[in-house]
Amino acid sequence: MTDAPKEPEIRPAVAADVAAVKAVTDAAYHHYIERIGVVPKPMEADHAANVAAGRVFVTGEPVRGLVVIEAREDHLFLDSIAVHPDAHGEGVGRRLLAFVDAHARALGLSEVRLYTNAMMWENQKIYPKYGYEVVERRVDGRYDRIHYRKRLDRRFPCGGVSQCGGAVSVLG
Repeated sequence: MTDAPKEPEIRPAVAADVAAVKAVTDAAYHHYIERIGVVPKPMEADHAANVAAGRVFVTGEPVRGLVVIEAREDHLFLDSIAVHPDAHGEGVGRRLLAFVDAHARALGLSEVRLYTNAMMWENQKIYPKYGYEVVERRVDGRYDRIHYRKRLDRRFPCGGVSQCGGAVSVLG
C-alpha cells in the first residue's frame, strides 16, 4: 500500500522568498498585459513590503503558488492569487483558495472579498465554482474590475464547496 504524496504546506513567506514571490507573480500574470493593455496590479506590488507585513503565504519548494491577503474589519481581502503556469492543473489554486477560507475563519471573519480585471475571463469562470458571487463591476483608475465576495458558512470547512479538499493549515 502506497501513501498518497503529501501536498506541500502553505506557509507564511519569509524575506528569502521575495524573489520567488515576484517570479511566480510575474509568470502568472504576464500573459494578461497584452489583453488588458496595462501591467496587472499584482506585478507592480511591493513584494518585500507585503512579505514583511505577513500578507503573503506560499506553497511549494520551489514556490509554485501564493496568495496575498489582508485582514480588514469585516472581511479578508484576497489581494492576489498566483500559480506558476508549470503548476496549472495540480490543484495549487484550489488549495490556496481553501487556505484563504480557513484563514478568514481563524481570524473570526465570515467573508472573503476579491476583485479581478474584467478582461481576465478565466477568473470569471473559476471564482463562482468556489462559492464567490459578483458584487459589482467598477472602474478603478486604469483597471476595470469585477468585485466578488464569498460568505463563509462556519459549518463547512470549505464553505460547502466540494472541490476544496487538500491539506490546509493556517499559519501565523
